[in-house]
Parts: sequence; C-alpha cells; structure tokens
Amino acid sequence: MHPPPLSALGLLLLLLPLPPEAAKKPTPCTLCQQLVDKFIQGMADTVKKNFGGGNTAWEEKSLSKYEFSEIRLLEILEGLCESSDFECNRLLEEHEGLLEAWWLQLQKQAPDLFEWFCVETLKFCCSPGTYGPDCRACPGGSQRPCSGNGHCDGAGSRQGDGACQCHTGYSGALCADCLDGYFSVLRNDTHSVCRVCHESCKTCTGPTERDCTECETGWAHQQDACVDVDECIAEPAPCDENQYCENVPSSYSCEDCDSTCVGCTGKGPGKCKECIPGYAKDESGQCSDIDECSHPEGPCLRENENCYNTPGSFVCVCPEGYEETDGACVPTAGGETEGEKLMQPPPHEDL
Repeated sequence: MHPPPLSALGLLLLLLPLPPEAAKKPTPCTLCQQLVDKFIQGMADTVKKNFGGGNTAWEEKSLSKYEFSEIRLLEILEGLCESSDFECNRLLEEHEGLLEAWWLQLQKQAPDLFEWFCVETLKFCCSPGTYGPDCRACPGGSQRPCSGNGHCDGAGSRQGDGACQCHTGYSGALCADCLDGYFSVLRNDTHSVCRVCHESCKTCTGPTERDCTECETGWAHQQDACVDVDECIAEPAPCDENQYCENVPSSYSCEDCDSTCVGCTGKGPGKCKECIPGYAKDESGQCSDIDECSHPEGPCLRENENCYNTPGSFVCVCPEGYEETDGACVPTAGGETEGEKLMQPPPHEDL
C-alpha cells in the first residue's frame, strides 16, 4: 500500500478543525485590560470584607489598616485568574510585582490602574483616542476621534493605522462628511451631524421629498418634489399576461392572477378579465364554478347515468348496480339497482 502524496496530506491538514489553542489569541492589551478589570472588581468585592455591625469606632480603625494592607492585596490576587486561564495566570506571574508596587506605594499618586499598568508601564495599550506603537492621537484628536462619527483603527491599543472607520451615513478622513442619501444638520470644527434623506431622494438638503437635489431610482421630479413613478401604467405592460402589476414605492411587483382567471387587473377572482373554461362571472363579477349538472338537459347523455359536478368541470358515472357496456349504463348481471333497493321492504325484526 502506497502512502498518500504530500499534497493530499497538506489538503487534509487544512480541512481538519483547528484546536482551541490555535484560535486567534487576544492581544496583550486585551489581556492587560481584562486583568485590570478583574483587579478592580476584586477591590470592590473586598472593600468591607469581614466587617459590618458592632463597634463602629473599632471598625473604622481596622478598615483604615485593611484598606491598603497586604492581606487585602493577597485576597484580590488569589481571585484574579481561573486555574484554567493560562494567559491570565502567565501575565499575573510575570507582573505580580508591579501590581504589588502599585498597591503598596503608587495607588494614591496613580489612581488609574489601567493607565499606569497597561499604558505607561507595560506599554501594552494606549490611552483612549490614541493608537499605534507611539500612541499617536487619532484623526480629529484623542478627545473626539473621527468627529465622534466613527472608530479609529487601533484606538486604545499599540496596533492599527489610526484610519477612521465611519458609522453609517458618514464619510471622509474625519467622518465629517455626509454620504449620498444623508444631509448635514450641524457642522463645526469639532462636530458633524448627518441625518437620512427622504426615501425618494438620492441626494438632498433636508428631510422631505421637496428637499431632494436628485431623485432616487424609481422616483421623478414633479411639482418641485420627487414622486413615485407608477411603472404599472407603462406601455407595454411590465408583467406577463396572467399576472397583474402592483406598484410599490420606487418599484413594482408582478403577482400571479387567481387560478380562475384568464388575465386580470388585480388580486382575487373578482378581478379577472375573463374566466377559464368551466367558470363564468356571477352577479358580483367573480369567476365562479359552473354547475353543469344543474342544467335541465344535463351533460350526461347515456341512460341511467349520474352527473357529478367538479371544480371547472363534471364527471359522468354509472350508478351502483349498473356497469358501463358498449357506451351505456346497464344493470349488473345478478345485481340490484339502486331503484330496486329502494323498493325492498325493511328487514323484519324478531320480537
């Protein structure tokens, strides 16, 4: 047996699912932020641990000692990482000394743990509104990146190129311009606000159909406003013969006629131009089934034959006790006809 070629093995490896550890790892900044968040939560959880009720003066004195104590620090550190969280435990093991230094010496002069630990000391992150290895200010400034209308690529991290990724309706390097279909309601050195145009406008200067500078496809300028074009009145008709046209804003749809119609002007059997064979328009104008069996002459020509109406048609069948022979309904040999059954007396009941 020959081993599979290397190309086949390579393809097989590509198709195999990646193990969990091969999935995209969080960035150092994300890990640092998570560790700080857990540390701050630990501070909240231990703020008055083991105290409450009793001697108030003693508690205040004890709490002042506990607030910045190594005992409280150890309680916080012990709850930071789950045993299965490898990245959290690795980061804590590498930088536990820094957290201890901040807790015991720098907490008052550098109260923002994230800024001191992740931004200034480890240099894993940037302050909000800055990006890249040197933590440069995002376009528009760190206080209001991208005019407040977008996301600065890499903001808060040592990554990204700082390019603005604009929110819906905005465009430009600073996300200060309005896209087609939006109009400006406010613009100054620091702020730009865009609002969506009326649905009839491709471009506009305000919110109504009269503020359009260009109509959207399916709309046309009439009397200083963009109005919907009714495609259904166009010649030739836009729909097939057995369909009707339904106008909708900026477009139209072709819907199938009722099954009883031959051509129609709208929905239902009351909108038929003509009726299919077996149907005719009734007093209300709807296409209704013709009951051929109700005609005095009757459509069934053979003697003793019964007529049964069906939607759009009818069927002729021999009744019970008869059989079709040479195009006629004749009594079945040895059988009883329906008429003979009706003439028989009721069965005698024993007393």
